[in-house]
Amino acid sequence: MATVDPVIRVTAMPADTNPYGGVFGGWLMSQMALGAGSIASRHGHGTAVVIGATDFRFPGKMDVGDELSIYAEIVREGNTSLNIEVRGISRERNGEATKEVCAGIFTFVVIDETGRPRAVRNRPALNTGQEL
Repeated sequence: MATVDPVIRVTAMPADTNPYGGVFGGWLMSQMALGAGSIASRHGHGTAVVIGATDFRFPGKMDVGDELSIYAEIVREGNTSLNIEVRGISRERNGEATKEVCAGIFTFVVIDETGRPRAVRNRPALNTGQEL
């Protein structure tokens, strides 16, 4: 994954745990969806909705207090859709050790103001403040 900067960064809190005391996989998935959604909306210059998610992996355990950084990259662009690969890297609270704790691929569709799919490249004109 070529992305250098995380799209979001957040600290896991006690409310984010499962019954066994580890960070809940559903919380990790929601953070991944937030990061991917940010990329999709910015790239499509408008509303993008998630329509699917695949290939989830949770290769490492994350503890309460650890910092989660979400990295996302567009890996495929269709006419109305985007596939975004997402990775979550955890950094321990009291040090610098990092590990991958989650990964997956999200599919988003860019929609217009009526909620119908529109072309990703059919971007609204940017307002430059100049009249034609």
